[in-house]
Amino acid sequence: MSVIYLLLPVALLLATAAVIAFVRAVRAGQFDDLETPRWRVLTDDETPADPAGSRSCDDPRPASRHREER
Repeated sequence: MSVIYLLLPVALLLATAAVIAFVRAVRAGQFDDLETPRWRVLTDDETPADPAGSRSCDDPRPASRHREER
């Protein structure tokens, strides 16, 4: 029975913190646009990422040598 004296205030503090965090998120506008993020995943990026680094296409050296010289 003495454990409830500890768990009840802790649970109330956690619930209060969750409500405060939710209210702050709503006021900051995080839940304003729920449609755009789900469609943004389907669109292509404007510039594709270069997996070999920032090496130009006309550079005949292998990627590993090119990174070592920098």
